Amino acid sequence: MLRAAKMTIGLALAMLLTQPICAQPALPRPDHVVLVVMENHGPSILGRNASFITTLSSQGALFSNSFAITHPSEPNYFALFAGSTEGVEDNGKYNFDVPTLAGALATAGLSFVGYAERGSPRKHNPWVSFRDANSLGRDFADFPSDYAKLPTVSFVVPNLDNDMHDGSVADGDAWLKKNLADYAAWAKSHNSLLIVTFDEDEGERHSDNRIPTVIYGDHIRPGIYDQKISHYSILRTVLAFYGLPGLANAKNELPISAIWSAGGILGGAAAPVGLR
Repeated sequence: MLRAAKMTIGLALAMLLTQPICAQPALPRPDHVVLVVMENHGPSILGRNASFITTLSSQGALFSNSFAITHPSEPNYFALFAGSTEGVEDNGKYNFDVPTLAGALATAGLSFVGYAERGSPRKHNPWVSFRDANSLGRDFADFPSDYAKLPTVSFVVPNLDNDMHDGSVADGDAWLKKNLADYAAWAKSHNSLLIVTFDEDEGERHSDNRIPTVIYGDHIRPGIYDQKISHYSILRTVLAFYGLPGLANAKNELPISAIWSAGGILGGAAAPVGLR
């Protein structure tokens, strides 16, 4: 009887060891990623005053523990673009000769464009401050209506009236809906993503610099995710989509992995009603 029990236990153990291990879904390789950076607000904006961002968050991946790196604005943009604040603690004019997202994409034969709305200040356009990218800026008026013509990765930076810095939350949210709702709907079924994040929170000394971050589009498992992420995490993830290594401090981050569906790059469903 004891021998039979041992055999049963051994057989069960053998069966467990031969079962496939459930790994995280592989990262997608999006045809296009559009990253929009808004200004100076924490997660409390979600709700009535930011109905479009709230819709994106309810139908995409919302990160409840998303943090900016520092204050003021400019070093956070550098963190998103190059993986480091470069020691900057102000909103000055700089010219760095270090690798960036744009340069890394170029080495892989991929493309980057920074689309800045007219009136957007230099401090919000990080590509201007880096030698490998300072020729890659365009006016947001050049953002294509045929989304298949977008570069691999785009940064979109509204001006101060429309990024919630000087204008209201409702005005910034309306700008996003007017200018990017159609892209978001298209991305959902065209192997593409829209990422909406913020440079920093309201900037109060007692704050923890928590910001809203939403990833919407194809391959997403909708939900609220409590994984702690930062600007470095976002950069690391975008690089990882294309098999590229991390840059500077982003090397220490793991790509965001829990939000992806198991559907691979086969495409998603049509955009939910109410997004357009």
